[in-house]
Amino acid sequence: MTLTPKSRLAPFIAMSVSLFISGCAVGPNFKRPTPPDVPGYTPTPISTTSSTPDAAGGEAQRLLEGSDIPGEWWTLFRSKPLSDLIERSLKANPGLKAAQAVLLVARENVLAQRGAYYPSITGGFSATRAKSASDLSPVTNTSALNYSLYTPQVSVSYVPDVFGLNRRTVESLGAQEQQARFALAATHITLSANVAAGAIQEASLRGQIEATRQMIAINTDMLEILRNQFAAGYVSRLDVAAQESQLAQIAATLPPLLKQLAQQRDLLAVLSGGFPSQDLPEKFELSNLQLPQELPVSLPSQLVEQRPDVRQAEENLHSASAQIGVAVANRLPSFALTADAGSMAVTLGRMFAGGNGFWDLGASVTQPIFDGGTLLHRERAARAAYDQTAEQYRGTVLTAFQNVADTLNALQQDADGLKAAADAKDAAGVTLDLAKKQYETGYANYLALLNAEQTYQEAVINLVQAQANRYTDTAALFQALGGGWWNRSDLPKY
Repeated sequence: MTLTPKSRLAPFIAMSVSLFISGCAVGPNFKRPTPPDVPGYTPTPISTTSSTPDAAGGEAQRLLEGSDIPGEWWTLFRSKPLSDLIERSLKANPGLKAAQAVLLVARENVLAQRGAYYPSITGGFSATRAKSASDLSPVTNTSALNYSLYTPQVSVSYVPDVFGLNRRTVESLGAQEQQARFALAATHITLSANVAAGAIQEASLRGQIEATRQMIAINTDMLEILRNQFAAGYVSRLDVAAQESQLAQIAATLPPLLKQLAQQRDLLAVLSGGFPSQDLPEKFELSNLQLPQELPVSLPSQLVEQRPDVRQAEENLHSASAQIGVAVANRLPSFALTADAGSMAVTLGRMFAGGNGFWDLGASVTQPIFDGGTLLHRERAARAAYDQTAEQYRGTVLTAFQNVADTLNALQQDADGLKAAADAKDAAGVTLDLAKKQYETGYANYLALLNAEQTYQEAVINLVQAQANRYTDTAALFQALGGGWWNRSDLPKY
């Protein structure tokens, strides 16, 4: 059967009419990336950490695989001051409020772009006073050269979204709105984790300061004893000088700790939306924190759903995919429909009189023909940007899994570290007691006693730091797993 020109043209006309009526969205349709198919976070699964029964924060922690993350995970530390400070921060922190405003901006941009789906209707009114040249025919149907012209008018314009240019633009903006939504969740999690870490650090510093002050008091007493013994001729001036040096070295470690504590308090004040001059009512001690003994751990397949940074990267990928459609649509024909209706009169009283009305209908199509390759290269750039965003998404996923793995390893290693620090402190205490007795009975010189004191001081400080590490690791795990933002009523889900 031979096709005639008319029969060849008919399918094209039918397809064109169908596209004009229903429209289509050119470019790729976005598909969410498949979650990584990995069985776990670490080569060797970690189920329970070691314990140190006689040390604060030395409880064993059991990891519950597949359990959900609570939205208020910080309450597991059983510290009302910590919960109060975090909740106050979530209400007053300016960074969080700024993230909320960014989400509102993104939402309004989506709604603004959706307006392009509908016709645009404008009304206008113009009034002019003019004089025509006497050598020409009068403008109006009277012979008057001076005349007024009043024109009320309504104009309607509509651009059919035949190839989906507006749909892809709305899709891209919608993805940016979701990106802002997950950015708000990320800010929420980061803020709560930073406040928790700051409170734990403050508690650690207070413990180190207390231990340092005790050592200063001990060494001050020892120096007083030595000075009395020197006056009585029982020890040499060298022993006194050695003790003075020891005391000075220990005292020199106190101001840096006090400085860090003051800075930590300033940080917590600012995170909670206040000024450093407004001292916080909360004060934190390690003894007032309880280490959670059961820790929920999300499945690897759930992590990409729960981590806000991964979801942000996914929405960036979605936006980049829609931008390919925008670039393709810009190379295709665009259509426009227009209509005007109104009236013209030389007097206000006759604006709506019979015979003075006018109207017009119009349709136009525009097709880029030559632009020096601008639109082609913009499309290629959009595709390259998508590839770039896809690799950034993959990198974000890998980093998320690394964060969880690092935290799980830290939980185990720092639990072992606390046990070792507690054993070292106990051993140093025994050594110091023996050195004191041997010195008092004359079986050891004063240098051995000084070394024992120095070792004990370092062991006490190390123990306090090891205790703080366990609390910090726990808070870091909740942050690495997404912080349970999906269980918070004050955060928008979708």
